[in-house]
Amino acid sequence: MRVFIVRHGESENNKKGLWTGQYNAPLTEKGRLDAEGARTILERISFDKVYSSDLDRAIETAEIAIPGCIYETNKLLREIDVGSLSNQSTKTLSDEETKNVIKNGYAPFGGETREEFKARILAFKKELEEMDFQNVAVFCHGGWVKGFLNEILEMQIPTQ
Repeated sequence: MRVFIVRHGESENNKKGLWTGQYNAPLTEKGRLDAEGARTILERISFDKVYSSDLDRAIETAEIAIPGCIYETNKLLREIDVGSLSNQSTKTLSDEETKNVIKNGYAPFGGETREEFKARILAFKKELEEMDFQNVAVFCHGGWVKGFLNEILEMQIPTQ
């Protein structure tokens, strides 16, 4: 099975330098152009299955990148929950708090721990392993991509 993982295009929160997490931030015009760029790569591939996070920015990216596709939304593909940091400036944390978040997650802010996030990623990975598809597209989020790669490659890429 070949899995094509696509991070959503730029969102309004990305543009403004805000934590997003599971907040439903819309795509910017640049984000839509990002998705069109993905389309030029993906249009030559026939997908047996298309998954998307259930958050609008990932869904819109999927709809632009693979026009007319039938996709399945999956909450396991959501970005890590950053709790009360959502919609706050990414510069609100001290360097020490940032290191702690990267290591342990967002539980101090009412969000997910790293272990909870990892469990979601592994649950989706297990779902994939039970499928018999040739080509699968997955539309998700930057932190999710890094977390998935950490599990597949067994290395640590910071998922802030």
